[in-house]
Amino acid sequence: MTSPPSPAIAVIGGGPAGLMAAEIARAAGVEVDLYDAMGSVGRKFLLAGKGGLNLTHSDPSDAFVARFRESADWVAPWLHAFGADALRAWARGLGVETMIGSSGRVFPADLKAAPLLRGWVRRLREQGVRFHVHHRWQGWSAQGALRFGTPQGEIEVAPPAALFALGGASWPELGSDGAWVHSFAAAGIPVARLKPANCGFECDWSEVFATRHAGAPVKPVCATFRAADGTVHTLQGEFIVTADGVEGSLIYALSASLRDCIDANGVAELRLDLAPDRDLARLGRDLASTRGKRSLSEHLRRQTGLSPVKIGLLHETFPRPLSQEPATLAAAIKSLPLVLRRTRPIGEAISSAGGVPRSALTDDLMLRARPGHFVAGEMLDWEAPTGGYLLTASIASGWVAGQGAVEWLRQR
Repeated sequence: MTSPPSPAIAVIGGGPAGLMAAEIARAAGVEVDLYDAMGSVGRKFLLAGKGGLNLTHSDPSDAFVARFRESADWVAPWLHAFGADALRAWARGLGVETMIGSSGRVFPADLKAAPLLRGWVRRLREQGVRFHVHHRWQGWSAQGALRFGTPQGEIEVAPPAALFALGGASWPELGSDGAWVHSFAAAGIPVARLKPANCGFECDWSEVFATRHAGAPVKPVCATFRAADGTVHTLQGEFIVTADGVEGSLIYALSASLRDCIDANGVAELRLDLAPDRDLARLGRDLASTRGKRSLSEHLRRQTGLSPVKIGLLHETFPRPLSQEPATLAAAIKSLPLVLRRTRPIGEAISSAGGVPRSALTDDLMLRARPGHFVAGEMLDWEAPTGGYLLTASIASGWVAGQGAVEWLRQR
């Protein structure tokens, strides 16, 4: 069928990175057509908003950048260009005030994503950005045009510049299914394997434990993990037992190191302190008190305050019968080994790692192999923990790539 007129820039993907790139390009006077495979844009953004939309974090800039681990020096210039303060000011420009929570995380004052997204899309439309939904990118044609599958059939467009912001491979039902990897690889563009990030892990529970405790929160708990390079990570917080393993904020915070350990060694082991508010000596004294006719589980509950799920973890981890010797029990409570065997599927993860590596891109995120084609967001090979870091850097990468596309068009 006949293709529509080619725009000055095509933005492929309507998540936060793509929307920001479109905003930057349009503000510079560039004609923008934005394509998305779904029926509306920002679907994963809206899903994040169900938990209050953690927009960014109030960490000092150095601490903020350090959250990006090995990619910190790559991400730092993006955040310098458009960081947490700029993001809050931008939200204010859309009529959305923000607040800092007790954990330092930053949220919209109304804790909702929908008003921010509606205001953003409305402003982009008013500025002249043309939206094309139900347009699924299907790779490049032999002549280098962009191919899209639409309800009316396949079309091709050949804009002077293109910007890809198709996401990773988490929550594929919302649009980020990682299908772009095959087209990039076929075009000779390197792509690091997409892996789950901020994800849950499988533990191979017994049927009895899973049936009794799936869905139970484990809190408070302190987790210690020794990474392959010898670095020791210790965090206090909480997680949730699932039918298959564990998930939740404490697990997500350590997930990158845990995942890499499983990739290298086949398993990863966490050490859990189930009673972080009591030291080993006190626990030993508490457990040495007279038990009487109480069951061991009831004795543990009364003398240590452990919840049923924590007691269940003790029974699950150690050979039965569980030792009744106070010192042994106290040591187990303070350092319980929890073996993680696999990550949960990438489609369940909050985000994904892997993607187009830094070496394949210029500083302004243009593909070296395809001049005029830029990449932003989770398509890039970096990752960040939850807490607002991921969303901030995704939007910042859209700002950088959008600005790069504008400058490239000006120099043609």
